[in-house]
Amino acid sequence: MTKVKTDLGMIQFFNGAGIAVSYFLLGLSLYLSTDVPLSTKGFWGIGILMLTLSLVNFVKYRFDQQLHQDRIAQIEAARDEKLLEEYVTTSA
Repeated sequence: MTKVKTDLGMIQFFNGAGIAVSYFLLGLSLYLSTDVPLSTKGFWGIGILMLTLSLVNFVKYRFDQQLHQDRIAQIEAARDEKLLEEYVTTSA
């Protein structure tokens, strides 16, 4: 099976880094806040929103990559089957 070079690895790395940074900043904000003003609540809300969006994108790209690999495997299997069928019919 040939390896197709795509940018999915870079996208997954970027999304994974976004998830890690979001978790870190949200945890740091929770740790350092003693009195919770409205601006901090807004920051937490934005952090949770960014984390959720990053997770959705991460899962989507992983799913797309798996579908891509499955499609390539199906195409290669069909090609192999056709080659075998042609070999059998021409040699018989």
